[in-house]
Amino acid sequence: MIRAILFLLLLTVAAPAQAIEIDGTFIQGGMATGKVSPGSTVTLDGEAVAVAPDGSFLIGFGRNAKKKAVLTATPPDGAPETLTLAIERRRYKIQRIDGLPERKVTPRSAEDLARIRDDRAKIVGVRARRTLKTFYDTGFIWPVTGRISGVFGSQRILNGKPRSPHNGVDVAAPKGTPVKAMGDGIVALVHPGMFFSGKTVMIDHGLGLTSVYIHMDTTTVTQGDFVMKGAQIGTIGMTGRATGPHLHWGVSWFNTHLDPALLVGPQKPGG
Repeated sequence: MIRAILFLLLLTVAAPAQAIEIDGTFIQGGMATGKVSPGSTVTLDGEAVAVAPDGSFLIGFGRNAKKKAVLTATPPDGAPETLTLAIERRRYKIQRIDGLPERKVTPRSAEDLARIRDDRAKIVGVRARRTLKTFYDTGFIWPVTGRISGVFGSQRILNGKPRSPHNGVDVAAPKGTPVKAMGDGIVALVHPGMFFSGKTVMIDHGLGLTSVYIHMDTTTVTQGDFVMKGAQIGTIGMTGRATGPHLHWGVSWFNTHLDPALLVGPQKPGG
């Protein structure tokens, strides 16, 4: 009887509240979402993480993320709590693409280089946004379905020349195929023709998460629009640096490129 009473007493003793709740894909290119007490500060490897007023946050792990990441949350009236996250490593493919115009592989003219700098500045500006909203809460879908012609992280060899790793997923589909928003968000950029990317749309999903859709034939949204997951934002094309009609779909957490395929799982008909 005494043991039963002691057991019940132990059950009624409240365990210390955990400062950090987190769930996600702890792998290079992956993303995790979490929750802390409202008003808390959060850091990842010492760098500040954007936190929504309700305590929601998200973090991402780049292509070459280290084996471990240190996440720390400090509530407004308590001691810091630290979690050490084990990040799974990946092997990446090598992809060779030939037949590109040399100008699109090694641009040299002052005009082209100035245009590239301007394009990059616009993209960097979108990725710097710190919108303290959780539009991403409604989840994600494939923006288009088709043949996967390029995967995240692959080393690109363009016209025989090594270039930067691929930072997204390429989906080949017929020209004119509708492209949909992968999730809810604010249209942060619509560009009529970037040097490498062609017709481009970027969407801000909140807390530093953005998606980009490039090489499109047409765009059907305006900067500042709020779009819902599945809303059409354009059509498949081959503008910019492309050898055939396809969508390059990229996702970033601020300046950290993520693997879009990890957010949605295998393709399904209709997205």
